[in-house]
Amino acid sequence: MNKSVITKEDILKASRELIQRQGWSAVNIRSVAAACGVSVGSIYNYFESKLELVSAAVESIWCEIFRRPENEGIFRDTLACVQWIYSRMEYGCKEYPGFFTLHSLGFMGEDKPDGKRRMQRTWQHILDSLCSVLKRDEKIRPNAFDQRFTPEKFAGILFSLMLSALLRQDYDPGAVLELIRRTLY
Repeated sequence: MNKSVITKEDILKASRELIQRQGWSAVNIRSVAAACGVSVGSIYNYFESKLELVSAAVESIWCEIFRRPENEGIFRDTLACVQWIYSRMEYGCKEYPGFFTLHSLGFMGEDKPDGKRRMQRTWQHILDSLCSVLKRDEKIRPNAFDQRFTPEKFAGILFSLMLSALLRQDYDPGAVLELIRRTLY
């Protein structure tokens, strides 16, 4: 091993690169240590187990895919925001083949509480952001929402449609954008 100092971000970056090149099965303590050029013990300084490492890698991939754009105006316009989310989903599918369908969604049905918690935290962040955009979008007609049909409920509907698109690997937001136009504008 030629490297003695490593950071948690170095480990996560190496994990993401392994996932991109070889898939999820390539990520384990030994392979990540080799990719980082450090001993196995160095990885254990940051992660207690393979499951903890994989869970952190999942969260770091979600964060990379949905990293905040430079154009903050996207978060004041519902249509622009939804288009951006679909483009990021497409990016995630291209950069991390199978990430959405084979691994991340698999956390939901398995007994992996840390991975499930991290993924749900990311999903909640996306859902909260959608709701915030709906509340700030000045183009939405004033009577679009009421006590029964709230921005939170509509954000939930949009998010469900986006998750369905992930499963289908359909990154064309056309139908969702039309739904938004007909419902809110």
